[in-house]
Amino acid sequence: MWRFWLFSIVGILCFFIPIEINGNQTIIVDHIHLGIRELFGQMMPYVALVFIITGATLPIIRKDYTKSKTEAVLVLFKIAGAVIGVMYVFKLGPTLLFQPEYGPFLFNKLMLPLSVLIPVGAVALSLLVGYGLLEFIGVLMEPIMRPVFKTPGKSAVDAVASFVGSYSLGLLITNRVYKDGMYNKKEAVIIATGFSTVSATFMVIVARTLDLMSHWNLYFWLCLVITFVVTAITAHLPPILNESQDYYKNQEGESPTNIEGNRLIAAWEEAKRQSHQSLPLFKNIWLNVRDGIEMTIAILPSILSIGFLGLILAHYTPLIDWMSYIFYPFIMIFPIQDQAVLAKASAISIIEMFLPSLLVVKAALEVRFVIAITSVSAIIFFSALVPCILATEIHIPLWKLVVIWFIRVALTLLITIPIALLIF
Repeated sequence: MWRFWLFSIVGILCFFIPIEINGNQTIIVDHIHLGIRELFGQMMPYVALVFIITGATLPIIRKDYTKSKTEAVLVLFKIAGAVIGVMYVFKLGPTLLFQPEYGPFLFNKLMLPLSVLIPVGAVALSLLVGYGLLEFIGVLMEPIMRPVFKTPGKSAVDAVASFVGSYSLGLLITNRVYKDGMYNKKEAVIIATGFSTVSATFMVIVARTLDLMSHWNLYFWLCLVITFVVTAITAHLPPILNESQDYYKNQEGESPTNIEGNRLIAAWEEAKRQSHQSLPLFKNIWLNVRDGIEMTIAILPSILSIGFLGLILAHYTPLIDWMSYIFYPFIMIFPIQDQAVLAKASAISIIEMFLPSLLVVKAALEVRFVIAITSVSAIIFFSALVPCILATEIHIPLWKLVVIWFIRVALTLLITIPIALLIF
């Protein structure tokens, strides 16, 4: 059992314990990612570009475009992402691409961090997932997770990994555990669309942008609670309610165990069983790193092209204004200021989670507070999370992701607006 103790503790330290280095307080995985980026220095954009070009080339070689219409569209977006990446790195193309809110925003805020963070996170992930900790937490959390979220107890690890790491790391865990037959399809969908939130560090950026740092603790804990309350409600509504309960490649899956007696002892026995049948360390690391690199090259080109298109739609077309009308019924019932801006910011969250904050920077305090929570609680956005989900083996149709996004935003507005009006 020394492997359970040693590897689990190192995994927890890497993922969940923020430490301060050179005045920067964040988790160890993030420190390592920043250190690697610093090491590469001026070469970092070229490293990201290699991932982007590989991610656009492989689907053409594998003929992914023949699988389905969605795959064909995604391949086109990946090719477009590679073209945009080449143009940005080699300083070619229109001036629009080099305006701060377009190319520099997408590259510096998304391409560079993700190209390092996912593979680095995969190394720490191999310590966290492979040696019994997941099973130990799973047995302990089962009485809460199963009735509330309709997911196994071990899914609590995914939720925490997303909040302290990133949605990409959370999805990496979800995909790995789903492929191992520990989640069925319905559970994997609930976890991927309900627990894969942006990280707490990204929440700091949102809070700073909206001048909410003086209310940080209130914002963070309310955001945490509201996000998971919305997930609990959504899990009991269509389309998730009607999702298949089959396991990956018809595996037998794990049935919920009825624990009699001391749950802590049962959790320890389950951890012991997993630790004794786990893979050797380096093989486990290799499997997870391979998954991490595959996910990185799969998502980077589509994030770049979809994000770029989304920003253009937001700035140069009335499409987002039209979309905003679907949220008017949920906003107009409350006496909150800047209702039109609030509706537009809510609608634009489907493109990129940071865009709503940019729209409400000058709005009233309660509006900024509502949007700060909504942009996190919405979870699903096309610039990053949707390509991440599509790169996994969970296979959630695009229309279903849009419906889940709408339900999540509507529920978040209904819960958050009265709370904000009460507090402020």
